[in-house]
Amino acid sequence: MKNLFSVEGKVVLVTGGSRGIGEMIARGYVENGAKVYISSRKAEVCDRVADELSEYGTCISLPFDLGGMAGIEGLANAVKERESRLDVLVNNAGATWGAPIDEYPEDGWDKTVDLNVKSIFFLTQKLLPLLRAAATAEEPSRVINIASVNGIEPPTLETYAYSTSKAGCIMLTRHLAKRLAPEHILVNAIAPGPFPSKMMAATLAQAGDAIAKSNPRGRIGQPEDIAGVAIFLSSRASAYTTGAVVPCDGGSAEF
Repeated sequence: MKNLFSVEGKVVLVTGGSRGIGEMIARGYVENGAKVYISSRKAEVCDRVADELSEYGTCISLPFDLGGMAGIEGLANAVKERESRLDVLVNNAGATWGAPIDEYPEDGWDKTVDLNVKSIFFLTQKLLPLLRAAATAEEPSRVINIASVNGIEPPTLETYAYSTSKAGCIMLTRHLAKRLAPEHILVNAIAPGPFPSKMMAATLAQAGDAIAKSNPRGRIGQPEDIAGVAIFLSSRASAYTTGAVVPCDGGSAEF
């Protein structure tokens, strides 16, 4: 029963790892002894955050835009050039788009769904050789998809592509889990509620106090809340858990 929650020595990739929930998760891994690669669209920001996190352990910047296949394949190849195995893939990169239903644009829909669903499938596909190389019956490799409570309960905000894509992320998680479990690759999802992030910044600025007050825990999420769930899903403690969707929302599936 010792070291049930250890991630020390694991090789981890966190997409969208330079800010918000991705940076919180990446920091948790780094501070607990994992070798962490982070990726994001903006190279300067990705490099800076990797340098900051490297003060606490090992963090390497691999900036790519995962909105299209060129970036997905580029990131996968960059990891393959550096590693012979990948213990944990965290598919966190995502986008949202809000507009009234009568004005909702096709380009906003496509951008959101492509990044929130398509990129998860194809990045996982391209990295399967490294995930398979790391996987054993005793120590499975892991894929963790960052969904949202908005994929479980529809939000009040007019973010139609976001909620739809996060529901798709949850079903994709379950489908991949069923297919990959025999290969000792576990696939789970985390469904965060409100956390301090760029994506949530406008909402929290407008209604942050009300959101916190209405939450059963009386607050929004903290970095250790989301990092703790990710570490659990990457450790020996969750070796018999796959296809699960773990809410991390303080008990409230709406915001």
